[in-house]
Amino acid sequence: MHAARCCAVALGIGALGIGVLALGPGADLAAAAGSKPAAPAGAADPGAPAVTPLSFGRVAHWAYPQVAAIARAEPSGSAAAVGRLRFLTTDGLNQPQLYEALREERNAKTGNRWIDVSLPQRPNGVTGWVPAHALGPLHVSYGLIVVSRALRRVTFYDRGDKVIFTARVGVGRPSLPTPPGQFYVLEKWRLTPGGALGPFGLGTSAYAPTLTDWPGGGIVGIHGTDQPQLIPGDPSHGCVRLRNPDITRLWHMVRIGTRITIT
Repeated sequence: MHAARCCAVALGIGALGIGVLALGPGADLAAAAGSKPAAPAGAADPGAPAVTPLSFGRVAHWAYPQVAAIARAEPSGSAAAVGRLRFLTTDGLNQPQLYEALREERNAKTGNRWIDVSLPQRPNGVTGWVPAHALGPLHVSYGLIVVSRALRRVTFYDRGDKVIFTARVGVGRPSLPTPPGQFYVLEKWRLTPGGALGPFGLGTSAYAPTLTDWPGGGIVGIHGTDQPQLIPGDPSHGCVRLRNPDITRLWHMVRIGTRITIT
C-alpha cells in the first residue's frame, strides 16, 4: 500500500462511519477473570493506601474522562505531570477518548481515590495517576487480542483463555515497525467497502515508533486491505493488516476497551 494510503488514520477520515460499543458498569473482577486478583497492596497495614488491580489478563476496565485532569507519575497532586486526559481522540475523527484503568489506590485515612490509567500518547507505555472523580463510571471488556509479529498472526482469546479467532496478518516492515507492547481498542470503524483499508478497522492506543506525519501522529490501526496477496508479510507502515473476511469476523467479536498485546 502506498504511504498515502497506509494505516487507519490516513484514510479519507471524513467518510468514516464510527461504530462504538460501550458495555455496562464493571462487574466483579475475580468472577470476570475466572481467577482471583492479587491482594491489594498495603493490606497488611490498615493505615496504608490500598492498591487494587483493575485491568489484568483478559479483563479490562475503562472509562471516559469527566475533566481534563493532569495525569501524574504518582498518586499525588504534587507529583510530576506525565500527561493530561483529553475528551476526543487525536486521529481527526473527534470520537470520545477512553482510558484503560489499570489500578486504583484508596487512602483509608484521607478518603482520596486515584486511578492509574494507560495514556495513548508518545512514547508508548506511559501511564499516569488521576483523581477518581476525573473519570466517569468504569466499564468492562473481556478478551485479549494478541498480535505476533514473528508469526504474522493475530489471535483473539475469550475471557476463559479459549482461542475464538486466529488469522494471518501483515505487519510493519523493518524500517517502519509495528510497535510491541500492551495496548487497547480505542475505536471501531466502518470503512468504505472496496477501499484501501478494507470494510472495517480497529483504532488502537498504540503509536508507530517512526512515522509521525499521519493524522494523529502515527496511530496504529488493525484493518483490512485491498492487497490480500501481501498477507502474511511485512508490507505496512506500522499498522496490522488482515484479509477482509478476517477483519470482518474480528471486528464483530471485539468491543472497545479490549486489551491488545503485540509481541
